[in-house]
Amino acid sequence: MSESLEKFALNKKIAKQGLVHKVGLIGCGEVGQEVARIVSQAGIELVFIEINEQRVVEADRLIQLQLDEMINHWGLTQGDKRVILSRIKGTTDYNSIRNCDLIIETISSDNPLHDRIELFRLIEDYVSPETPITSSVSTLMITDIAAGMKFPERAIALNFFASPSSVRIVEVVCGLQTSKRSHELVCRFAKMIGKEPITVNESPGSISTRLIVTLINEACNTLVEGVASVENIDKIMKLGFGMQHGPLELADRIGLDKILRYMDHLFAEFGFNKFKASPLVKRLVRAGHLGIRTGKGFYVYDRNGYKTGMNVLSTQIVSRQDH
Repeated sequence: MSESLEKFALNKKIAKQGLVHKVGLIGCGEVGQEVARIVSQAGIELVFIEINEQRVVEADRLIQLQLDEMINHWGLTQGDKRVILSRIKGTTDYNSIRNCDLIIETISSDNPLHDRIELFRLIEDYVSPETPITSSVSTLMITDIAAGMKFPERAIALNFFASPSSVRIVEVVCGLQTSKRSHELVCRFAKMIGKEPITVNESPGSISTRLIVTLINEACNTLVEGVASVENIDKIMKLGFGMQHGPLELADRIGLDKILRYMDHLFAEFGFNKFKASPLVKRLVRAGHLGIRTGKGFYVYDRNGYKTGMNVLSTQIVSRQDH
């Protein structure tokens, strides 16, 4: 009697060990949509979870728009788009993440700590004990989020930047109980999607957020003092220091409401004045001028996110020298 070749093949579990074949994404907002596209482009299957069907449809629509924009700039073909979309599935059903090798949480940064703790507990009910669960949170501690988990050793922070597709690195932050296995798998996954993983010690804001919000805050102070205009502050930092975006333009891209939340978290944690948000940031947020997302921030933007001018509200500054 002939024997099947499958009998001699590697066990499926062994074949998958150390590799990421399917990713579960919890929350598919701005960052989540880019992460979904990047993961799928790398040939990895992805399922994202949203809170209702309307959000699922909207996330899918926006991912398609991202791909269309790439096609318009000769970065993709229609065939590439179809293949990428075939690997992405959106749903509200957490059962869809049961066979995922890695979970990435990218819910909105305005969700408080206890919401994330409850979310991680919920995720644990659907995935295997070995599946790492990551959070893109930047100003909260992964150890705190993992506090209520059955297996806190699988919790780890994977900090994508404001524009994940244009930044070549990700910050990997281990909690106090994060296992070596979880850390190694997450770093391997980062390389699979074309990112260089940089491991940093756990701290609110890690490196990127702590440094960039203080730079943005100081740029605001310089503007308020009447030292230079919004445009010239950004131009000096771009041309003088090789920054892709000036600090005020970058604040618009991140979202001024997010910058304010980051600074509030850091100020509450450390109590240092350097983390106390500029009144100018608060002023723009109160006015609903949050950056590219709303069409106004320090600059004014068209519907495609291109700058069209200066925001009058951000330039009506009284110099301290006048007092």
